[in-house]
Amino acid sequence: MPTPNKNKVSFAQLGLSSQLLDAVSEQGYEPPTPIQADAIPEVIRGRDLLAGAQTGTGKTAGFVLPILQRLQDNPTEGRRRVIRTLILVPTRELAAQVNDSVKIYGRFLKLHSMVIFGGVNINPQTTRLRSGVDIVVATPGRLLDHIYQKNIRLDQVDTLVLDEADRMLDMGFIRDIRKILQALPTARQNLLFSATFSKEIRRLAGEFLDDPVEVQVAKRNATAAKVSQLVHPIDKKKKRALLSHLIREGDWRQVLVFTRTKHGANRLAKQLDQDGITATAIHGNKSQAARMRALAEFKQNRVRVLVATDIAARGLDIEQLPHVVNYELPQVPEDYVHRIGRTGRAGKTGHAVSLVCIDEIKLLRDIEKMLKRKVEQKVIAGFEVDPNVKPEPIQKRVANRRPRRR
Repeated sequence: MPTPNKNKVSFAQLGLSSQLLDAVSEQGYEPPTPIQADAIPEVIRGRDLLAGAQTGTGKTAGFVLPILQRLQDNPTEGRRRVIRTLILVPTRELAAQVNDSVKIYGRFLKLHSMVIFGGVNINPQTTRLRSGVDIVVATPGRLLDHIYQKNIRLDQVDTLVLDEADRMLDMGFIRDIRKILQALPTARQNLLFSATFSKEIRRLAGEFLDDPVEVQVAKRNATAAKVSQLVHPIDKKKKRALLSHLIREGDWRQVLVFTRTKHGANRLAKQLDQDGITATAIHGNKSQAARMRALAEFKQNRVRVLVATDIAARGLDIEQLPHVVNYELPQVPEDYVHRIGRTGRAGKTGHAVSLVCIDEIKLLRDIEKMLKRKVEQKVIAGFEVDPNVKPEPIQKRVANRRPRRR
């Protein structure tokens, strides 16, 4: 049964230690978000949790803080460190970011964590595991590699987290998850976080959650309340010029731009650089090291624009990101919500702009139907739509579309 949001509590009232409160204070987070106020006390009590929360609601701190509290309350002093918390996530980027959060919030505690994902050499991970860690943040595939090679023992895990469980199901990880569950002790605490509560999520929750507390703080496909949304009608061939104009005129300093294809992301980043606007691209064809480097440069403001495909829509955690641009609208309306959910996070304001050409009118209508409202449109002076431009024939668009790689 859902628990009520505790609207006016402080972190100090949630049962956290002085060390954790100091770490939270250093990050400037106060008061707790609804998901944090609801989840933290229940997790500290040891309850299983089924939590519905969109990205940007502060859900990572909602499970990391109480897990750190439980580990602090039950130290492993006098014996070798064993893995006591396992956090499963769908993507490499999210794994790295969750592990960063563990380190940030646990900086005043004597706890060790590590991240495990594919696309990098497995040997350093094996070496790190042998030295002993308390918390492992992992993607399912690489974790199974370690299990099969007997590099890791999970028989002492007392808390399991499935983060973005709906995304893991979408990516086909359900079999991997079930195999991992077999390597865990039966008696443990389980926390499941999902943006949606589909039938599949309910079924998965029923398999391994024990009398869970249910918390839901965001409706399905809800967009962040503090994200302003605006559509700029524009001819396709003028999109790049309009994007450069908006960035310069608005003095936008940190902009996440979404394209549909990897090639398009590379091309746009190169064109923006030629316009004198520092940019880099991130997508699935780049190595993990290159993706992490591009994200680091963007976070550190060494580049103004990060051009991304939808691989980034559910995995990037960028604090106080002010601007998201849909350079091309997504084919799936729900992906629009995930994209613009990168801004307006944890109560901050954000600005989402979509550059929409005549070929994308139906995609826009589908998005507005899902949102159940119209998105405001504004024509930018000097970038008016040419009334003589006709939509590209659908047959030609389909013929030219490359198959999507997974």
